[in-house]
Amino acid sequence: MNAKTNSGTPPQKQQIQSKQKPKKESIVNRLTCATLEGVNAQVIEVEATFTKGLPGFTVVGLASSDIQEAKERTKSALLTNDFVFPPLKITINLSPSDLKKSGTHLDLAMALLIAMHKTAVEEEGLFVFGELGLDGKVKTSSMLFPLVLSLKEQGLVKRAIVPKESIPYLSHISGVDFIAVDSLNEAIEILKHKNFKANVQAFSYKSENFILKERSYYYEKKYESDFSDVKGQSIAKRASLIAAAGMHNFLMEGNPGCGKSMIAKRLKDILPPLFEEEILSIAKHQFLDGVTPSFSALRPIRSPHHTATSASIFGGGSSVAKIGEVALAHKGILFFDELPHFSKAVLEALREPLQDRKVHIARVNAKIEYEADIMFVAAQNPCPCGNLLSKSKTCRCSELEIKRYQNKLSDPFLDRIDLFVVMQEVSSDDKGDISSAHMHQEVLKAFKMQKIRGQERLNGKLREEEIEAYCTVHSEALGILEGAIQRFALSHRSIASIKKVGRTIADLNGHERIERSDMLEALSYRRRR
Repeated sequence: MNAKTNSGTPPQKQQIQSKQKPKKESIVNRLTCATLEGVNAQVIEVEATFTKGLPGFTVVGLASSDIQEAKERTKSALLTNDFVFPPLKITINLSPSDLKKSGTHLDLAMALLIAMHKTAVEEEGLFVFGELGLDGKVKTSSMLFPLVLSLKEQGLVKRAIVPKESIPYLSHISGVDFIAVDSLNEAIEILKHKNFKANVQAFSYKSENFILKERSYYYEKKYESDFSDVKGQSIAKRASLIAAAGMHNFLMEGNPGCGKSMIAKRLKDILPPLFEEEILSIAKHQFLDGVTPSFSALRPIRSPHHTATSASIFGGGSSVAKIGEVALAHKGILFFDELPHFSKAVLEALREPLQDRKVHIARVNAKIEYEADIMFVAAQNPCPCGNLLSKSKTCRCSELEIKRYQNKLSDPFLDRIDLFVVMQEVSSDDKGDISSAHMHQEVLKAFKMQKIRGQERLNGKLREEEIEAYCTVHSEALGILEGAIQRFALSHRSIASIKKVGRTIADLNGHERIERSDMLEALSYRRRR
């Protein structure tokens, strides 16, 4: 008998709910850093993820070779501080990805993200800077000051973790809360406990200073070489006083040994005061040149030789555009001795910085703009042999040589010179009649008048609309100027230059408006050929 199987309804399946582990959300930690693009800082977001896969460490986002090398520094710094790398693939992304990044100051941000991989880290507005040593020590870099200063000028940074050894110069930047760390472990503890209290005191300048309209101005009473050493040359010294008081461009012509270079080198000690932002701007340019600045209230002076290349004077390079002498003279003096011996290309290229107060460098890889608010001072001989104006020596130059020598300076270039002085031969009876200290006091008096009027810029740097506002001319002085315009066919730039020089002379003389005597003296410093 065949066994009969029950073909009824099968028993109901029990729905067994498998216990699925809740999916663990992967943590993407972020910290903020920055990189220099030209001379301006660009904010960089440093991101880190840990994913399953072959253990490895990758940095993406157009990172330069010095950032790629940071992987080895970061690994060593973490391992020497008892950190155990997880068997995961570590990816560091530098955002935005289409911007090329460079600099060793990104080390600390990358190491912190790896060290804190199990804890969510996303502190908005906190910047992290620092290069790592193999033992975990946090070091500074030459790009740190320009970076932080640029971020502060853009209003992007309020607090930052920085190396302790960078504080002697970073503390000059006011308005930023600096959290100084000496080692990687210190930075990790700060992030763990969210202790973002500033531990750096603001810097206070020790220079001589005064306050005008709630702004402090700083200056130094250091006269390494004195104007009293310059014998005679009263007209040249008066012109140099006017040039210093208004930061006017100044050209001296005279026989060899009459004191042109002596006057130029003494000018730097009697220049107008600086406010904090200007001191920091000078320091920024010095850092870009690889020099640690002194942060003193002395304006710089740069004097390149006439054999210097165009790239060294204006800046440049095959791949990275380096800063040049013109930009390094920012807020100070650029002195060209033996002016006609400089190449025609250099002299013509100088016209743009003298007019716009900026240096533009265009390369295949980058276009950079440096600030170059300079006072241009130059000296030249009257002819190739130098004896054309001498009363005791005979000039050996032919008329053609003299003409060729003088034609090296074009009229558009000379139009940008505010004061021109022909210096006399030195006599045994000449004496030093004025000291640098006295001249500096006169400059300070004129400076205060300019600032009390509400001028942001000094007289020599006034723009067209500011000339109309501040260079008010007395009716009698205006008649003299109009006569000079018709007689000498003055260009629009020359007229503006005469008004600016007249305004500085009026300030030195204590006049509210440009008077007749001020205008006549200003016209006496015009170049005549």
